[in-house]
Order: sequence, then structure tokens, then C-alpha cells
Amino acid sequence: MSEPTAEQASGGVRTTVRGAGAALALAWQTGWYLPVTHGLLVLVQAVVPVVIAWQTKLILDLLVTGGATGTLLSLGLGLAAAGVVAALAPFAVQYITAETARRVGLLSQDRLFAAAERFAGLARFENPAFLDRLRLAQQSGGDSPSQVVAAVFSLAGGIVTIAGFLGSLLVISPWMALFVLAAAVPALAVELRLSRARAAMMWRIGPVERREFFFRDLLSNVQAAKELRLFGVGPYLRDRMNRERVESNAQRRRMDQRELTSQTLLGILSATIAGAGLVWAVLAAVQGRLTAGDLTLFVAAVSGVQNALVQLVREVAMAHHQLLMFDHYLKVVGSAADLTVPARPRPVPGLRKGIEFRGVWFRYSPEHPWALRDVNLVIPHGGSLGLVGRNGAGKSTLVKLLCRMYDPERGAVLWDGVDLRDMDPAELRRRIGAVFQDYMEYDLTAAENIGLGDVDVLTDADTDDEARRNLVRAAAERAGAHPVIADLPRGYDTLLSRMFFDMPGDGDEGDQSGVPLSGGQWQRLALARAYLRGQRDLLILDEPSSGLDAEAEHEIHTGLRAHRRGRTSLLISHRLGTVREAERIAVLDEGAVVETGTHDELIAAEGVYARLFGLQARGYQPQADAVQEVARS
Repeated sequence: MSEPTAEQASGGVRTTVRGAGAALALAWQTGWYLPVTHGLLVLVQAVVPVVIAWQTKLILDLLVTGGATGTLLSLGLGLAAAGVVAALAPFAVQYITAETARRVGLLSQDRLFAAAERFAGLARFENPAFLDRLRLAQQSGGDSPSQVVAAVFSLAGGIVTIAGFLGSLLVISPWMALFVLAAAVPALAVELRLSRARAAMMWRIGPVERREFFFRDLLSNVQAAKELRLFGVGPYLRDRMNRERVESNAQRRRMDQRELTSQTLLGILSATIAGAGLVWAVLAAVQGRLTAGDLTLFVAAVSGVQNALVQLVREVAMAHHQLLMFDHYLKVVGSAADLTVPARPRPVPGLRKGIEFRGVWFRYSPEHPWALRDVNLVIPHGGSLGLVGRNGAGKSTLVKLLCRMYDPERGAVLWDGVDLRDMDPAELRRRIGAVFQDYMEYDLTAAENIGLGDVDVLTDADTDDEARRNLVRAAAERAGAHPVIADLPRGYDTLLSRMFFDMPGDGDEGDQSGVPLSGGQWQRLALARAYLRGQRDLLILDEPSSGLDAEAEHEIHTGLRAHRRGRTSLLISHRLGTVREAERIAVLDEGAVVETGTHDELIAAEGVYARLFGLQARGYQPQADAVQEVARS
């Protein structure tokens, strides 16, 4: 990743103000009474130390001069009451801060992922820099707003405390008040510089920490455990993980050492000022220029101002750092959509004519080679198109454009003659059903794994539980998944995961965990998701039977053949025997369409398709000849 920009590293005034306003707005939206109460309590906390210092001074002066008992008793009760407030207020502030953090965390998390859903395409999620920003946004979005709010109130309280103690010092020694206040200026400048440096460091180590997280997750991943142990690669990956941690630790250590040096020097400066002031006050008391009460007030005021200034500087630095980190959250939430959607998108009617790729060129970035080059294809309405080609030929890219995960750089993809860029991607995708080669295995129940194929089945209030179960079961039966699910411990309610417990428990090792499925069984569930989507206009089948045995593959394709009949479909497979029944077959090679035709036409042309088909056929021919020889004998 590149170094942070000047704005990212320094964090301008605009960034700080915008972040503070957004953080306060989030806190206000979670319940206005929480920040109001928080502010009042912080104000009380700020005033109490000044009140205690003045009450102590008055009590001491009255004791020396022989003041009235009633007055002393009143001051004593007031001092006791102030002590009670000082003791209890922090607990109330702590609770309100925690409650604000919980509410703000929930709201900001929801808004972050709602913003991520606005990215209708895949480009952002295939960009490492964006993934780093998204990770920092997840970290800062929940904590930073509440911490900024707490810091803002603490700053306000610190200013009140400093004002009160400075006023007390001004009464005793104006010069000493100015001297103590001036000492805070370098401390503030140093702390702000340190906060900017720490924010820049966090941005720099983002890729390093993300790689560490990757290795950490890999070493604890159930799916990876078998291969890691068989190949004995655990120590290698652990070493890679530790090296990433060492790198991030080194950068954090340098930052901590820099902070330690700066703060040590500031501490020496603060102690020197306090010591000089104390010597002056003692000499002034000996000479009779200060009373005993003045001396205690002076000591309390100097200590109070310095402590409040140190706390104020730290709160400013912390708030500044949190605002710099919170800016990642604001940039994600405020990002424009990755795919342009017209203000008035064209409706996506039911497909009537077909889908056309017209002169389509596409590459993932200017630095990448062309993934598709001048592709011209037609998928006729109600017909089927088979798509074949070697790995990297562009088949998956073509599907991404068809689902509008990306837009072509040149040319257009047309739905009944209408450019997909003129449509709302969400509306377009409601017209599409698909089984992808890299299908998902959700750590959810069997019913949910199928139901996610049409989320309305799971969420529609007008669909009762019985009807919902029947729809899910019907889809499972068509995909051949029902017998597998029926044999699970809790049927369709069985959790298909080793990550979580199937039944609520205490988390002991003896608790019942979920049930994992085989690859072929998972593929049947993916097929069931496609069947649940029902009567979609376009069906995309990307290697729908790659994980199945020959018998299961035949069964699945028999069902899919019936399902595809009369429906517009795109069939992608490396097994050319599964696409030979498509009405038309297109051959992709290095991103270009090099052949189109029926199976027989392409075989007769003796081109790329014929060569690939012949290679696969020869792989089966010896076995077929052997079977025939046995039959003849």
C-alpha cells in the first residue's frame, strides 16, 4: 500500500470539525438525554475540585482566626457534600459513557454495513486499500464516536476546572497563573503532533495487520485444518503470522518510544514549574504575604491547573487521534456508489427478446490486461447458451458483467435492447437465478442455507411457517438434497457448521456442535437455492455439478434440463459433455469469442472446441473400450 497522503497523515481542520460533528450527531440520535446528562455531570465534576479547594482555604483561615462554629460547621458540611459528589459522579459518568458507546456502536455498525451494501459491484471488495480502510472503519466506527463525545465533554469540563483554578491563582499571583498556563502550550503542540503520527502509523501498518489476521484465521479455520496438518504447513504459516506481528510491533514500539520521550520531557517541565511555584508560595507564607488558607489554595490551584491541563492535552490528543481514525469510517459511509445508477433507472421487465453483449471490452484496472476483448454474444430468450474455454479465458468475468458486478469499459450489455447501465442493479438481479462455482457455505441452518436463495421466503410476513418449510423442502427435493437433510439430527433446523454450537449451551467441549457437509452435499444445497428462486428470467449455471459423482451429476443435469426448458439460460462448464445440449455454444479464448455454433457445427469446424472435446473424450475412451470388451466376452 502507498504511503498516506498529506491529508490522511496530518488531518486538517475540516476533517476534525466534520468528524466531531458527526460523532456528536450519532450520540444525539441514540438518545438526546444521554449526552445532555453526560454534559451536566461532567460540568459538576469540573466545578467540584475548585469548590473543595476554596472551602478548604476558608476553613483553614477561619480556624486560624477563630471563626464562628456555625460557619465552620456549614463549610464542613459543604466540603463533605462536595466530597460525596466527587466520589459518585465518576461512576455515573462511566455508566453513561458505556451506554452511549453501546448505542452508538450499534448505530454506527448498521450504517457502515448499510453503506457497504450501496456498493452494488465488486470493485471495492477486490481492492486491498479499500479493505484496509473498511477494517479501520469497523474498528473506529464503534469506539471512536463515543470516545470523541466523552473527550468533548471532558475538554469542556477541563476548561471549566482550569478557569476556576486560574481564577484562584490570579487572586494570589497573576504572574504564576500566566506561567503555569504558558507551560501547557508546548505540551498541547507535542501531543497533537504525536496523535497525527500515531494515526499515520495505523494507516501504514494496515496491510501488515490484515495479513496477520489472514494467517491467524487460516490457522484456526476448520476447512483448512485437514490440509494444514496433512502437508505439515502449520509451522510455516505460524512463522509468517509471527513475522507480520513482529513488523507491526516494531512500528508500534517506535511510536511508543517517541511518545515516552516526549511525555517524559513534558513531565519534567511540569514538575519544575510546580516545584518553583511551591518554593515561592512557602517563602511568601513565611513572610506573611500569604495566609495558611492561601497556601493550601495555591498548592491546590497549581496542582489542579497542571492536572487539568495534562488531562486536557491528553483528551485533545486522544480526540484528535480518534477523529483521524473515525475519518476512515466517514469516508466509507460517505463514499459514492461504485456503479452509476441513473436518477430514474429504466424498469427491468421480464425478458422477451434476449441478452446481447455488443462489442464489450473490460479490464479490472488500467494496469491489468484485457479480460474481455470485443465480445459479441447473444443469449436468445427462452434459449440456452453454453460457454466454454480454458481457465482464465474470461468466463467468470463475463458472468460478472452479466450480473452487473462491473460495467464494461467499452461496449454494452443489453437486456431486451436496454443497456444494463440504465437499470437499477438490484432490480436486474431479481430477474436472475444462479449457481456459482464458488458457491457459499453459510454457517447457518440447512433451511436458512436454502432460504437465502430467495430471502423473501424467510422474511415475508404473509408467508406462514408451514408454507415457508414447504417451499424450502420442495427446492431441496428438486436438488436431491432432501434425503441428506432429513438424516441430520434436527432435519432442516440443523446447524451446518463446526464454528458454533447447534443447541444453546455453556460452550463446553461436550456441547453438540453443528454438522458439516461434504462438498457434493453443499453443492446440492447451492442448487436448491437456485431452485427456490423459481421463475427467474435468466438462469446462470456456472459448473453446477463440479463436486458431484457421475451418477449424481447425471441426476442433477436431468433435473436442470427440465428446469431450463423454455427458460433463458447460460451454462458454463469445463466438462464439455454437459454443455453439448445447449442450443448454441460459444468458445472464449484469452478474452475473445473465437467460435460459436452448435456442438456438431463446432466439432465439424475442428477448432478450439473440437480439440478440447477430443482431449476429454480420449480420457474416457480407454475405459469405454474396456467396458465394451468385457461385455463382449
